[in-house]
Amino acid sequence: MSYDLKNKLVIGISSRALFCLEKENEIFEKSGLVQYTKYQVEHENEMLEKGTAFPLIKAFLELNEKFDEPIVEVIVMSRNSPETGLRIFNCIDEYGLQIFRAAFIGGSDISSYLSAFEVDLFLSKNEEDVQSAVNGGFAAALIYDVPEGYKPDETQIRIAFDADAVVFSDESEEIFQKEGLEAFLRHERENAENALPEGPFGKLIKTLSKIKEKDPSLIRIAIVTARNSPAHKRVIYTLRDWGVKVDEAFFLGGVEKREVLRAFNAHIFFDDQDGNVRSASEVVPSSRVPYKQSGE
Repeated sequence: MSYDLKNKLVIGISSRALFCLEKENEIFEKSGLVQYTKYQVEHENEMLEKGTAFPLIKAFLELNEKFDEPIVEVIVMSRNSPETGLRIFNCIDEYGLQIFRAAFIGGSDISSYLSAFEVDLFLSKNEEDVQSAVNGGFAAALIYDVPEGYKPDETQIRIAFDADAVVFSDESEEIFQKEGLEAFLRHERENAENALPEGPFGKLIKTLSKIKEKDPSLIRIAIVTARNSPAHKRVIYTLRDWGVKVDEAFFLGGVEKREVLRAFNAHIFFDDQDGNVRSASEVVPSSRVPYKQSGE
């Protein structure tokens, strides 16, 4: 009997995003595939530490316990070979994660398989894989290192999104970059009641909003954006037009996002700017959403 992934939130996660594999990755980069494979086989029964995305994935999987039918599917998608991937599944079993499916593709392009698994979100520490996924039209983000001392909320999933170039398209961001702040504010004031185009994570926030409709206490969503008044109106009108309800919104107008995210205690923060993500990654798990490359 076939297993249907439709009507589920499908998350593709790389092994390095789920577990801490920096030592192993260093062996691969310095000594090559043969030594990496040898090391992984020799240590396949040794447990790995939790990676940056581990708390998020664990929390998402626990959502399935709240419903009669599973609503989340997590699939490990790794450049590992099946042989070296055995250690990953040993760790999954040891940590009690309800992950049953994986794609160990032996160095091939992961993005080629995202549509096969109907992936809604792909998280990885490999920039090439993430860029390829974004170019292919998938919601994907590059995970940064684990923040020291981070303790996830145990009662609900907390997800924070930047606005422009993440939830919404980069249309308004481009005006700001090319013509400056005054032109950006004028454009947003004139178009306040016109919904912003959907960005790379537009579909994801809509999906999360639908899950919240089943039980609002399970997921808490925040918009954390550099926009401020009067550019805040278009964000609110767009979310209303989409039927998306967020729990918190911060229009910071240049104030650093880091402390707001610390207070919100996000399981994950998505932003398109490296500087914002590096700062935030010191206090909460954070990830960068690359721009789609032209000509792809």
